[in-house]
Amino acid sequence: MDNDPTHTSKVVAKWLKDNKVKVLEWPSQSPDLNPIEHLWAELKRCVRARRPTNLTQLHQLCQEEWAKIHPTYCGKLVEGYPKRLTQVKQFKGNATKY
Repeated sequence: MDNDPTHTSKVVAKWLKDNKVKVLEWPSQSPDLNPIEHLWAELKRCVRARRPTNLTQLHQLCQEEWAKIHPTYCGKLVEGYPKRLTQVKQFKGNATKY
């Protein structure tokens, strides 16, 4: 629920409302609050460091580097959410240092 209109589903929004599910609102397009954005950035950094020279190699390196990402890394991204949320509030929705 990142308030980005391209990610909004009326069916899901209605279901959440009907079932009284509370969701945290945050600025749209805020990668600081989206753990998957940090995961994509890490994957990109690792693949870029290996300098693929063609599309086939890029595909192979993406698969290899993705397989190397340990589940604990994902857990740390989620655990770091409160810190990122505090920083986003402090920076009034602007990019943070995180």
